[in-house]
Amino acid sequence: MDLKNKVALVTGAGKGIGRAISVELARQGANLVIVSRTAKDLQSLAREIGDLGRKAIPVEADVTRESRVREFIRTAVDKLGSLDVLVNNAGLARFARIEQLSSDDWDSMFETNLRSMFLCTREALPIMKQRPESVIVNIASLAGKNAFTGGAAYCASKSGVLAFSKCLMLEERKAGVRVIAVCPGSVDTHFFKHESLPNPDRAKILKADDVARVTVDAIKLSGRATVSEIEIRPTNP
Repeated sequence: MDLKNKVALVTGAGKGIGRAISVELARQGANLVIVSRTAKDLQSLAREIGDLGRKAIPVEADVTRESRVREFIRTAVDKLGSLDVLVNNAGLARFARIEQLSSDDWDSMFETNLRSMFLCTREALPIMKQRPESVIVNIASLAGKNAFTGGAAYCASKSGVLAFSKCLMLEERKAGVRVIAVCPGSVDTHFFKHESLPNPDRAKILKADDVARVTVDAIKLSGRATVSEIEIRPTNP
């Protein structure tokens, strides 16, 4: 896909991987709807995208609310004219052993990591299927394949993202919608700031920009080729 003047929507765009993907999409010529719960983060990102000569529509929203999802998907079409790329990146991580994990934390992770992906995808599909080609990217995690102590809810939700992505790919491939699940390993973001997690060498683990470049390169593949799943991990953590 040639991203020049295409329209992309990124959830969880304010920080980390979502922010890096948004900037990289703009560098490649896309205009964006950027969604986050934090207005301050969105405003600074919109300025950065504007400095690259691209349009950015910031939307402060809770992606677990069905009515808000419907509104910001419509915003992409009404204000930018189409929707070619959807990046489901919004995510939440709370870590605790199962016997200490609250029901609220379990529910919050599944609502943010999995339910919001379903809502955004379901709302976007009728629009994206009208495009000559379109791409949906779901940010999963290697945690969806590799369990660790304290990660039951997070691992289970990210495993669900992978299963959802595979079903979506099979259902929509003939409609010209490519589906890419991205599974990063250890990335230097706010997710690692928790006492139950190992303290990695931040000079050696992935940066958000690494994940962004790989993701956008996959989006830019010819419409006849799909990388349906990407694992990206530190070379030597």
